[in-house]
Amino acid sequence: MARRGAVPGTAIPRCAPDDACARDARRAGGRLRAVARAALVLLAACARPPAPPTLDFWALGTEGESVAPLVRDFERAHPGVRVRLQAVAFSAAHEKLLTAVVGDATPDVAQLGNTWIPEFAALRALEPLDPRLARSAVVHRADYFPGAWATNVVDGRTFGIPWYVDTRLVFYRSDLMARAGVARAPESWAEWTDAMRRLRRVQPAGGAPALLPLNEFEPPLIILSQSGAPLLRDHDTRGNFRDPRVRAAFAWYVGLFRDGLAPPVASTQVSNVAQEFGAGRYAMYVTGPWNVGEFRRWMPDTLPPARRPAGPRWATMAMPGPTGAASGTSLAGGSSLVLFRGPGHDDPARRALAWQFVEFLSTTAAQARFAQLSSDLPARADAWAPAGFGADPQLAPFLTQLRRLTPLPSVPEWESIATRVTHAVERAARGTMTVDAALAALDAEVDDILEKRRWLLARRAAAAAPTHLSAR
Repeated sequence: MARRGAVPGTAIPRCAPDDACARDARRAGGRLRAVARAALVLLAACARPPAPPTLDFWALGTEGESVAPLVRDFERAHPGVRVRLQAVAFSAAHEKLLTAVVGDATPDVAQLGNTWIPEFAALRALEPLDPRLARSAVVHRADYFPGAWATNVVDGRTFGIPWYVDTRLVFYRSDLMARAGVARAPESWAEWTDAMRRLRRVQPAGGAPALLPLNEFEPPLIILSQSGAPLLRDHDTRGNFRDPRVRAAFAWYVGLFRDGLAPPVASTQVSNVAQEFGAGRYAMYVTGPWNVGEFRRWMPDTLPPARRPAGPRWATMAMPGPTGAASGTSLAGGSSLVLFRGPGHDDPARRALAWQFVEFLSTTAAQARFAQLSSDLPARADAWAPAGFGADPQLAPFLTQLRRLTPLPSVPEWESIATRVTHAVERAARGTMTVDAALAALDAEVDDILEKRRWLLARRAAAAAPTHLSAR
């Protein structure tokens, strides 16, 4: 029996247009249409292809332009993946990276100068890479120059993979050396000093054998590091510049200025180093691979003999050391690839993809190609031959030097300390302080710089002490 008001043969009530039953039916219909629209939107969203994985990569300076072809190669090798490359000016990079850390806006992967790694590691902004290295089939520590790799290790943990390297050695006028009767490149400090004295006799009036700008911390730090003594002591919490070995190295370096073998000038007082070098006013200069191109432009003696114009000749040599070639170490420079961590970097799949990108840039083939694109020195020794650098007479000594590197202390305060070293050298070189007074002042300044580090380490040690000992 059909209910009253129902459509015969159905359970659907039949309503008059203006009664309560009709209003309920209209409301029910509205809800059904809303649900249907939501379902359609959901279906459309499900049908839309997912957004491609995107990595953010910050590269600094000209490397940001040079690496672009390799980024495209990675994208082709990983269909559907996009790498958003941002080239950051080197002059603004440090501040931009710090701002990104504070604002939780760091990229997935970045190029980082290796002297900055201790600072960003102390901020806990970098991912320790040792677990990934243990599983990697591409990145092996043994393939890299030990001194360059060491700059990425802080408190026993690895925070970066060397991407390209640089170091400093001696550029010298080979023709003037021959005229001065120096038969071969000096290997010890004694031979180096003798060569400079001989060069002085054949240089034009007003010249000096060596240019060692007083505002550059790298040349004196190279010499002090060659002493064999650590530059910091007590777990890198105090200066060690009055150590007898460091003092002897400092005195020898300052003696070059006092003996007139190097002028007490800053680099800003030399308008064009390559031009002055070509004119013979300086015959030796401690600098890096970035100047090879500039010196070739002014002194193109790398051309074949038939096409070589008459003019000055020059070459490079590894740093002489206090006791010979083996002690002729230099500093490790360059940049590394790092993974940032923190907010925004908690997706394991994206982090794995970021590491794949680092591995891609670390292959021998990618290192060689990047070297050709950028003229930067490869961080992997096995990439030198395919890059064509090992057979280059003015670049090959860099390969020798890169095998003799001394890493500097891995403390965030190091750049401030390095600046104080230049001040100490300048005071002693200009004779405003004795060697001992300059080193005493340097140690005191470094101790002040490292005061917070001592406090932090003491607090950490107290926290780690057993409770029963702390209570005594």
